Amino acid sequence: MITAIVMVKADVNRIPEVAEAIAEIEGVSEVYSVTGNVDLIAMVRVRRHEDLADVIPGRVNKVPGVIASDTHISFQTYSKHDLESAFALGW
Repeated sequence: MITAIVMVKADVNRIPEVAEAIAEIEGVSEVYSVTGNVDLIAMVRVRRHEDLADVIPGRVNKVPGVIASDTHISFQTYSKHDLESAFALGW
């Protein structure tokens, strides 16, 4: 699974609607409203790198109210939650 963290700058008057529209896109697992230089952070999880092009520039960036985005692709996940889940499955 490939994970991309997409930082989204949105029209300030439309943040809730933009977040909801992005959350409905297949491949987007979560959308967070955040403080800082961006308005939203979307977690995108896909099976192939090629799918990122469909999801991010193909759909997320075309949501009305999205002004700009900055994408970071994850190399590896370090999460206590993920490790505990793996051990619970007997890995």
